[in-house]
Amino acid sequence: MVLYVLPLAFGPWQIAIVAVIALIIFGGKGIGKKIAGIIKGTGEGVKEFKKALNEDDKENKESKESKESKE
Repeated sequence: MVLYVLPLAFGPWQIAIVAVIALIIFGGKGIGKKIAGIIKGTGEGVKEFKKALNEDDKENKESKESKESKE
């Protein structure tokens, strides 16, 4: 008995199921707009995170310098 097991092989039913799920999630119309919105939101979030990190670093340096000058 020979069993051929291909764990990454996709058949037509698997592809159809993935396509239906993608249509349910993103909708039939405006898929490009939704994906672009997701990418834009992610980019803005990363920019805000980096900005907050830089501001925190500046505050830490200023407080460290002020402590050293007091001593």
